[in-house]
Amino acid sequence: MSENKTITFIITRQDHPDEPSYEEKFEIPYRENMNVISALMEVRRNPVNADGKETTPVYWDMGCLEEVCGACSMVINGTPRQSCTALVDQLEQPIRLEPMKTFPVMRDLAVDRSRMFDSLKKVKAWIPIDGTHDLGPGPKMAESKRQWAYELSKCMTCGVCLEACPNVNDKSDFIGPAALSQVRLFNSHPTGEMNKSERLQTIMDEEGLMGCGNAQNCVQACPKGIPLTTSIAALNRDTAIESFKSFFGSDKQI
Repeated sequence: MSENKTITFIITRQDHPDEPSYEEKFEIPYRENMNVISALMEVRRNPVNADGKETTPVYWDMGCLEEVCGACSMVINGTPRQSCTALVDQLEQPIRLEPMKTFPVMRDLAVDRSRMFDSLKKVKAWIPIDGTHDLGPGPKMAESKRQWAYELSKCMTCGVCLEACPNVNDKSDFIGPAALSQVRLFNSHPTGEMNKSERLQTIMDEEGLMGCGNAQNCVQACPKGIPLTTSIAALNRDTAIESFKSFFGSDKQI
């Protein structure tokens, strides 16, 4: 039966960032345990649309194919998610594939996620250890803290949380939940904590915490189940303390 079964895809395409988008329908042979990526590979192998006309291969991003790199994010049947773990058998047909709207489209289903990476640069989402390699091992992290910090470290910068967030759009400079959660992650690190105040200062405006509307779409959409809203709540407390410290000029740890 599966040899004669076909799957219908309606794909939103765009040949160039400055050109309008359009839809194109494809019908491909069904295979058991197919995911969206394998279906797109089939279209690429034989780029003929449902009308029997030859067309250009569909363009999309991918990397690990194991839901680790975050590159294959797209909107599948109206839901932003990873296409490598989207199984065809679990999707309603016709399967509609669209690029994420939060980011500029480069071509077809591939988008430019620079907005998210720029936000990570803004909040200094790294541990500055250059030149300290000769100081010996750093301080140990408590096991209780390490456990929840590990959950935050699962972020693969896929952009799904930004796509799901209603406050991240072309009319807003809100950096989004991914970067905010990384602030909490790196501030929890014993070495990264040395730059805690600097990171908190960068998110105390409309681009940071003030831009969050607490819709909680992000935590529902995150493919890794990262507690993004918990991080945002914790950062609200941390920035409140940071504001008091800045106002009163105290250099003591609170």
